[in-house]
Amino acid sequence: MMARKRLLYLHNGRSTQTIAKLDDRFEHWGLSVDRYWAYGNEFPHDLAGYDGIFLSGSPHGAYEDIPFIQREHQLINQAAALGIPMLGVCFGSQILASALCGRDQVFRRSVCEIGNKWLQATPDAADDPIAAGIVPQVYMFVWHNDEVRAGHPDMTILAASDRCPNQIWRYRDQPIWGIQGHPEITLQQAPLWFEHNRATMERDGADIAQLIASADEAAAAKTMLTRFAALL
Repeated sequence: MMARKRLLYLHNGRSTQTIAKLDDRFEHWGLSVDRYWAYGNEFPHDLAGYDGIFLSGSPHGAYEDIPFIQREHQLINQAAALGIPMLGVCFGSQILASALCGRDQVFRRSVCEIGNKWLQATPDAADDPIAAGIVPQVYMFVWHNDEVRAGHPDMTILAASDRCPNQIWRYRDQPIWGIQGHPEITLQQAPLWFEHNRATMERDGADIAQLIASADEAAAAKTMLTRFAALL
């Protein structure tokens, strides 16, 4: 029997226990998942044997001078040099951009973008290995105070919203992607996640009842996750 491909899963949040349980789902999709609590400054000694890396969200900004963020920048550059595929969501997308395209690529927005929204795919998405399933548009929950700038020559923009021109992107022609929104949240998980984060989301301008009412399984958005797993 062929050995399962190994995924390094970096938990950048305050806990490794998440409502989305995306690490468990990657295992269900056929990968062997090594979990590290990057937020707690836990990292593998080296990247030997890893076939892919997933970088999760975080309450921190990629521009912050915090030991685990500095270490993760180094790991990303090492992985890119080794040709290891990477996918980052939310903060994960931002730190990929910061490490690979420059620390000035991530900035603090003046107003939070939060809500279940339609994102418009770009023509480049049609032939992309993981984004082809979002054409011509994709419905997804987005929530971010930080943003990855658009327009960098090493970035291919794959989708944008009405308030953010860089929602989904790819680094050069390499198997490295960033997703600003949250395709990992299922319809069943959405009300729990919204209630769990009610205070912070309301502070950021959200109407929780409206978020619950407009929630969706976002099946097309989830194809980016399953296609990444299949790519490995």
